[in-house]
Amino acid sequence: MLVIRPIRESDFDALMLCAEESGIGFTSLPVNEELIRGRIDHSVESFARNATSPGTEGYLMVAEDTETGEIAGTTGIEAAIGLENPFYSYHISKVVHHSRRLNVHNVVEVLTFGNNYTGATEICTLFLRPEFRGGLNGRLLSKCRFLMLAQFPDKFSDIIFAEMRGVSDEDGNSPFWAWLKEHFFSIEFTLADYLTGIGQKGFIADLMPKLPIYVNLLSEEAREVIGQVHEKTRPALRLLEKEGFSRRGYVDIFDAGPTVECMRQNIDSIRRSFTARVKIAEHGSAQDYLICNNDFQSFRATATKIGVDVERNEALISQEVADALLISEGDTVRVVAL
Repeated sequence: MLVIRPIRESDFDALMLCAEESGIGFTSLPVNEELIRGRIDHSVESFARNATSPGTEGYLMVAEDTETGEIAGTTGIEAAIGLENPFYSYHISKVVHHSRRLNVHNVVEVLTFGNNYTGATEICTLFLRPEFRGGLNGRLLSKCRFLMLAQFPDKFSDIIFAEMRGVSDEDGNSPFWAWLKEHFFSIEFTLADYLTGIGQKGFIADLMPKLPIYVNLLSEEAREVIGQVHEKTRPALRLLEKEGFSRRGYVDIFDAGPTVECMRQNIDSIRRSFTARVKIAEHGSAQDYLICNNDFQSFRATATKIGVDVERNEALISQEVADALLISEGDTVRVVAL
C-alpha cells in the first residue's frame, strides 16, 4: 500500500533519487543537494507553522510503500507563489492590425511577459518513479492534493494552477528556448532551467524581452511547440483536465508548456468529496476511494477499497488502513470515489 505523508529530513536520499530520475525540464526538482535540503526544510517548517491563510508555505509530500518503506514518488503544493520570488509566465493574446483605407485586417498572436499568477496556489513537483507506475498510484499522487485542498481550504488560494512540462528532446533542448537564446540569451536551456530551479531568477528579469513578442516572428519550430506538452506529461495533463482544469492562454517562459488552472471549489474531486466517521470493520466493497485523515501536520492519504454507509455517514475501513492513516474509530476522514 502506498501512503502519502509530509516529507521528512530522513527522506533526503529518496528525494535526490527522484530528482535524478525526473530528468531535464523538471524545474522544481533540480539535482542540487543544497536546494533539495532547502525544500525539505521549508516543507517541514511549513507543516509545523499551521498557517491560517495562504502565504509562502510549501508543502512537499512523498508516497511511501508501507511494506518496504521505499519512497515511490513525491508531490507538492505551493500555497501562494510569487510572494518572495517572482513567478513569470507568458500570456498568449491577440492584436488586431486594421486599416479601412487599405482594406487590411490582420489578427496576430503575441506573447506578453508578466506575473499574473502571483498569490495563486500551485500544485507541483509531481513525480512517480517508473517501477511504481500503474494501478491507482498515479491518481493517488496527483489527487491527494485535492483532498488536502478540500479539507484545509483556509491554507490555500481560490485559484489553483499547474505548469505542464513543455516540449524538449532527449538532450533537454527546447525549440522555443532555442529561438529565445538566439535573440536574447546566450545560455543553454538546461542551464536556464537549472538556475530557475535553484532560485537564481534574476537573469530572467534582466534579459527577457519586456515588450510583447509577435508569435509570427518566431521560428516555425518554436511556434509549433507553444502550448504543447512533453510526451511524458500527457497523462498528468489528461488527469487534470478531467478534474476541470483548463488553459487560459498562459505558457512557460522557457519551453512554452501550457499552464492549466481551476477555481478550487470547481475541481471535480473536491466537489465530489465528503467527510464521514470512521468505523473499523470488514466489508465487501469493490469500490476504490481516495481517503485522507483530518490532521494537517500528520497528513496521511491513500487509495484503497472502503465501504460507505450513506445513512449513517460512516466509512468502513480495515484496521490496516486505519493504522496507515493514523486514525481510530470515530475519527473524521475525507473520501472521494475514484
